[in-house]
Amino acid sequence: MKVLLVGGGGRENAIGEALVMAGAELYVVSRHVNPGLKRFAKEYSLVKETDVPKVLEYAERWGVELAFIGPEAPLEAGIVDVLEGNGIPTVGPSKEAAKLETNKAFARELMEKHEIPGRKLFRVFEDVAEMKSWIDNFGRPVVVKPLGLTGGKGVKVVGYQLEDNDEAKVYAEELIRKDGKVLIEERTDGVEFTFQIFTDGKRVLPMPLVQDYPHAYENDEGPITGGMGSYSCSNHLQPFVMKDDYEKALKTLKATVEAMRKEGIPYKGILYGQFMLSKEGPVIIEYNARFGDPEAMNVLPLLETSLLEIAEGIVDGRLKKAEFERKATVVKYLAPEGYPTHPVKGVRIELDEKAIVETGAKLYYASIDENLTLLGSRALAVVGVADTLEEAERIASEGISHVKGELFCRKDVGTRESIEKRIRLMREFGKDFEPLAC
Repeated sequence: MKVLLVGGGGRENAIGEALVMAGAELYVVSRHVNPGLKRFAKEYSLVKETDVPKVLEYAERWGVELAFIGPEAPLEAGIVDVLEGNGIPTVGPSKEAAKLETNKAFARELMEKHEIPGRKLFRVFEDVAEMKSWIDNFGRPVVVKPLGLTGGKGVKVVGYQLEDNDEAKVYAEELIRKDGKVLIEERTDGVEFTFQIFTDGKRVLPMPLVQDYPHAYENDEGPITGGMGSYSCSNHLQPFVMKDDYEKALKTLKATVEAMRKEGIPYKGILYGQFMLSKEGPVIIEYNARFGDPEAMNVLPLLETSLLEIAEGIVDGRLKKAEFERKATVVKYLAPEGYPTHPVKGVRIELDEKAIVETGAKLYYASIDENLTLLGSRALAVVGVADTLEEAERIASEGISHVKGELFCRKDVGTRESIEKRIRLMREFGKDFEPLAC
């Protein structure tokens, strides 16, 4: 089957590999040539992913039979509506359904209307004075969010104390002046985890839980990024996520898909729930309307069911199964020095791909061109897959040793020490539990 993949990051490298392994003939459009994807692709064209008419032009020229959308921006641009309107079944939600990610107020209002578990108290403000008055009267720490897409970098969490709300008001006022609106939420304390599902609009098939490392620097310090790495456990849970909390989170995602169906906006594709596990249970921080990056690189190497079969089930409304190998994974991203605030660009790096593969690691290319020149964002991801988390982390670290250049990575991603820190945090927040082996 001829399959069009839209996007050229590390996430898309993993998707493309899985599709080709499932027997797809791959065609790719993206902003830059991803070296890993190019070796899989029958045809590859440079197109801005939000240039929907141009993407459609290539799709029709190549005669593709199915499309798979990687990033969120083309979903917001309505790419699924256009491709399907021209007879090309597409894995991904419609523009309206993608509002679960692209419009945070829509997502919160849907959860409130349908009483979806795991929801938070929130308000949307257009008036600065009203916003400040509400925060003062709320009497508890808050979180400030832009309503639209931020690439994981626009949320302002200002602290644990009530006096920190003064900083929240300043940031919220900036957003109202810039965007016209702002979302204010109650602060929820805990530890985050990622829960991704496949859905055809009715049936929901879960993927292994993953935990992301969003801060740029080790020990969870520095600015928030698109994600410097992630890990998953062989039991498909997380050390601090007990089975009952897993079931509650899955119930939230199932209820979300059902609510969208009731609203007449069927959601199909991949739905990603970013959860905060609090003392009371899992709370939705946000939805994403596609695979996570890096989280796609944790789950796709474990997928035993054909991704092409899953894709066809999503678009046909007959999703059947998604089975995953019982192994642990660790993803470590290499980013340009200075990332994310002042990344170096235009600098070449060196890597020994053969040596990386010989360590047992997988290599996915992201923001880097065919000449191995850095483009300014996360450049390469190295993935370890093994029976134990320790072995997966060792494999990823050994793979990284064969990459040279003006790059850095978080060495603590997937280490036992970093996971024990998260377990301690959960206990400090009042969660009584016995950690699961990972």
